[in-house]
Amino acid sequence: MSIDFSLSEEQESLRELAAQFARDVIRPAAPHHDETGEYPHAVLKEAHKLGLMNTHIPSEYGGLGLGAMDGILIAEELAWGCTGIGTAMEANGLAQQPVILGASDFLKKKYLAPMVDEYSLCAYCVTEPGAGSDVQGLKTTAVKKGDKYILNGSKMWITNGGVADWYFVVALTDAEKKARGGMTAFIVERNSPGVSVGKKEPNMGQRASDTRAISFEDVEVPAENVVGREGDGWSLAMAAFDYTRPSVAAAAVGLSRAAMEYAVQYATERKTFGVPIASHQSIAFMIAEMAMNIEAGRLLCYKAASLKDAHKRNTREAAYAKAFCADMAMKVATDAVQVFGGYGYSREYPVEKLMRDAKIFQIYEGTSQIQRLIISKEIFLRNK
Repeated sequence: MSIDFSLSEEQESLRELAAQFARDVIRPAAPHHDETGEYPHAVLKEAHKLGLMNTHIPSEYGGLGLGAMDGILIAEELAWGCTGIGTAMEANGLAQQPVILGASDFLKKKYLAPMVDEYSLCAYCVTEPGAGSDVQGLKTTAVKKGDKYILNGSKMWITNGGVADWYFVVALTDAEKKARGGMTAFIVERNSPGVSVGKKEPNMGQRASDTRAISFEDVEVPAENVVGREGDGWSLAMAAFDYTRPSVAAAAVGLSRAAMEYAVQYATERKTFGVPIASHQSIAFMIAEMAMNIEAGRLLCYKAASLKDAHKRNTREAAYAKAFCADMAMKVATDAVQVFGGYGYSREYPVEKLMRDAKIFQIYEGTSQIQRLIISKEIFLRNK
């Protein structure tokens, strides 16, 4: 028995396309968007033309229907270019995934199919001011009245919140049941009366991404916009993470790879005591540790994605990849700043941006602590 880590010709071509786009389009644009916080519409429109967005939309709705493995190959390369721009691109995938998994044919045709032909954006609208990791804290409600639901509540830290045309929203439809069948998912159009978009959050890193609060005041949502069945909301929202967490982890690998490349280049050019600092064991070992952890993280991503493409349960493996790669990215970026010394702390050099960008990997799509909670539960669940 052998395990083949090679990629198909199609996957190699896909990765090279993403790498070239990251090198030629994303990298040159990244400093401007980090400095200004301006949303990178022009970059995303180019990515859309090349087919690097909305890659998981099924072929029957006009999409490429790419698998999880294909997605992580793209995600790593885009993140190597800039994780802020990469997150802006990948946010569509997070909002789309529960729709792909549970929505009616009608909703898929109405909301997914048009995104293949025309550049547009959507957002995963679940987290609330008092309900991030704490599911039971969710307070947004949806009350059915005739053939519609009346939506009230607020969401927080919504990626693509200010630029999305529609939101995937989870709300309480049965306060007694809560996460166990009491939460329902909806597609809510951004231009619906009663939808309010907050100011752009001035984030520490990934500043090209658009993060905002979204409020709903007596928003009327047609019953036909329920994703799946009433009560399926939380399970659909969580099922999406088995697809997206490996991609987020791969993005952390891409950032780490960029940080290591900068550190290697600097260590071979910068001299102390008459020799390049790469000659000093303290520096060489730091970079060696970066390399081995990047490789380990990438393989965790490959396994999590491969399991999903084989239609096998990958919740634990997705959490492995997300937790390891998020923590690894923070360490690699911090160590890259250390290799640069005082220069690394300056905004004139690239690694300080990578350190700022890396931190959010330990927070969004489930904190590193939540990933450990998932892993421990999975371990004991499987050992029952």
